[in-house]
Amino acid sequence: MEPIGDELRSELSRFGPQGGIGDTVAAWPDAVGAEIARHAWPARFTRDGTLLVNTRDAVWGFELTQRAAEISSRLPTKPKLKFAPGPLPEATPETVDPAVKKAPEATLEQAREAAEWSSAIEDDELRELVARAARASLARAAAERSNNRSF
Repeated sequence: MEPIGDELRSELSRFGPQGGIGDTVAAWPDAVGAEIARHAWPARFTRDGTLLVNTRDAVWGFELTQRAAEISSRLPTKPKLKFAPGPLPEATPETVDPAVKKAPEATLEQAREAAEWSSAIEDDELRELVARAARASLARAAAERSNNRSF
C-alpha cells in the first residue's frame, strides 16, 4: 500500500488556490497559536490566492490585519491574508487549547477530607456538590504544589 498524500495534493491543485486549504487549516493552530485560533479561522482562498480568514468580530479582524505578514510567513503557502468577521468552527478541545490537560483526580485521602468538610450539610445534593468541589480543589492544589517543586 502506497501513501496517497502527494497524489491527492496533485489532484487538488487542479482546483487552484482552494486546493491548498487543507494544508492551511492543518497548519493554522500551530502558525497562530491557540488564542488566535479560538478567534480566527481560515475560510477559503480567493481566485488570486488571498486567504480569507473569518474572525470573531471586527476588532479581531483589525488586530490580525496588523500581524498579517507575520502570520502569512508561518503558513505553508505564504498567502496574502484578509481578515473579516465570519462564522468560526465549533470549539473542540484541540482548537481551544491543545495544552489543556484533564483535571487531576483526587486521592483517597483528599476524597475523605472533602467528605469530612461537607458532612455537616443536611441537603444531600448540596453536600455532594460541595464534596465534589472540595475534592477538585484539593487535587488541583496538590498538583500545583507538585509542579512548582519540579522547577
